[in-house]
Amino acid sequence: MGDDSSAVQAAARADEPPHAKAVPRGKYLLGLSLAAVGVVYGDIGTSPLYAVRECFYGSHGVGATAGNVLGVLSLIFWTVVVVVTLKYHVYVLRADNRGEGGILALMALVHGQVKGRAREVVLVLGLFGAALLYADGALTPAISVLGAMEGLDVAGHGFAQYVVPLSVAILVGLFLFQKRGTAGVGAVFGPVIVLWFLTIAVLGVHGILLHPGVLAALNPWYAVKFFLANGWVGFFVLGAVFLVATGGEALYADLGHFHERAIQLDWFSVVAPSLLLNYFGQGALVLSHPAAAKNPFYLLAPSWAQYPLLVLATAAAIIASQAIISGAFSLTRQSVQLGYLPRLLIRHTSAREVGQIYVPQVNWALMVATIAVVVGFGSSSAVASAYGVALTTTMLITTLLAFVVTRRLWGWSLWLSLTVTGLFLVGDVSFFGSMLIKVLAGGWFPLAVAALLLIVMTTWRRGRKLIAGKIQEGVVPLEDFYELMSGVEPTLRVPGTAVFMTSNPTGAPPALMNNFMHNHAVHEQVVLLTIHIEEMAHIDDDQRVTVQTLEHGFSRIIARYGFMESPDIVALFARDDTPTPPIEYTTFFLGNEIVLPEGKSGMSRWRTGLFSFLQRNAVRPTTYFNIPTRRVMEIGFQIPM
Repeated sequence: MGDDSSAVQAAARADEPPHAKAVPRGKYLLGLSLAAVGVVYGDIGTSPLYAVRECFYGSHGVGATAGNVLGVLSLIFWTVVVVVTLKYHVYVLRADNRGEGGILALMALVHGQVKGRAREVVLVLGLFGAALLYADGALTPAISVLGAMEGLDVAGHGFAQYVVPLSVAILVGLFLFQKRGTAGVGAVFGPVIVLWFLTIAVLGVHGILLHPGVLAALNPWYAVKFFLANGWVGFFVLGAVFLVATGGEALYADLGHFHERAIQLDWFSVVAPSLLLNYFGQGALVLSHPAAAKNPFYLLAPSWAQYPLLVLATAAAIIASQAIISGAFSLTRQSVQLGYLPRLLIRHTSAREVGQIYVPQVNWALMVATIAVVVGFGSSSAVASAYGVALTTTMLITTLLAFVVTRRLWGWSLWLSLTVTGLFLVGDVSFFGSMLIKVLAGGWFPLAVAALLLIVMTTWRRGRKLIAGKIQEGVVPLEDFYELMSGVEPTLRVPGTAVFMTSNPTGAPPALMNNFMHNHAVHEQVVLLTIHIEEMAHIDDDQRVTVQTLEHGFSRIIARYGFMESPDIVALFARDDTPTPPIEYTTFFLGNEIVLPEGKSGMSRWRTGLFSFLQRNAVRPTTYFNIPTRRVMEIGFQIPM
């Protein structure tokens, strides 16, 4: 339901004040921060498993000399400071869509602020970035669990052959568990991740004490000397250094689940210090024992602690995977609501937390893709190439979209917007360029997945727009329908209330016209119901419903929802401001469009066929809108395209 008119209405309301959330304080802030650390920082929290190792032992690593170690650590430190702290915590987190974050929320925020060609460019960039996050949903569980399980080869030699089978078993169990929801397990996510960060911090301090001189890497001059000494080889190491910033998009996407203050409190008090201590501890170990570069994370621990560390690392990897899977579910709901994917079955797994949802089709697709990545790539080092390509591209897109926000919504001057954006683009483009060499070594995977999903998303959007246009051609003005109804004999007024759902808030919907022409009957009360999904995350309750009383027992109801909200007809009709009888005395008439890929629609034949396939396999409106199935009549009509 809904069409591009929702975007017009969203743009018209561009001057509305942003959706304000109560600022958490005291015990509530601490509780929210504890919950957030398990969800928001699971991804970046597992980076120490593989990031430093990839700089020295990866496919484009450098030798573990003193100059290289200090140079890599300097690059890691300033990447964490500039990319994660300054760009995301200080800059990007401010670009929320009525409290929601993530690249689709950012795209929706920007989409209504530009026109013409720029509008389409913003759309494609946003959708491609969203599609890359689906690829990330398969890569994050793979690299995190593989990175944790590779500790088996350190703790007990000869166990390397079990890494892939055990990783697959853990991942299968994780995806099978999704349908049960995360409400119960979520309560332990925070404490486990806090324990994880404290553990890696202690290990880091232990390592630094081995070689305190490693702290000299805080000086950025060591990063400069690293590039001067290594040239292009040093530039390509940036692809491994970037792995320390891979959680930036995740923390932005989780903004709607947790307040900005809770996310930042975690970062500055626990997460950032723990990560940096561990990175410098690993660097100190490599300075003291260059051979430890093979797996500095596990070798940083004493031998007696390696098996307990393996268990804790596996738990952290599972939590990181859980967070990205839940993020994929949330991204899917946004895509469906905004009209970029067909309706999918979305189940709520918690009666209290609206953000806890489960999307079966996405879950099984991610499971197959993740297992294929684990088996196909075989190691976290191999996955790292694909992982980095996906996230550097997404971060680059985020920076470009944020530029529009600074100009159109924040009112920055052009020179200030260009300066800030340019500074961040230097880093983004550098990281992106360092990843290009890895496209053939696995980086093609997320790009291929994203390209396929982009085709699906743009085809669905284009097809719905074409169908809306064809339906509009057959819409009869209500005044003409009243005359037709009065002129046909006999025209029966059937007792009861009929609700006709229509995406067009004007005229008589085709289902009403078809029913009248076949049966020559009209209910005594007729409600024309339109569901609008807006390009904003949430709609205030007092702006939810608009009711218009028409002639001859007709009325029109327009219900507005944000893209993070789920339309619910039962709840809608139970509202006091919705003048309708109890839903059990109401009949819903739904139009069922059957696409025939045979005409000239403006899309190529293969895209029309793809759209027809998506249309046939979309979830029925009764399920998606929560309409009692016994109160529904569907009226089908064919549309050649």
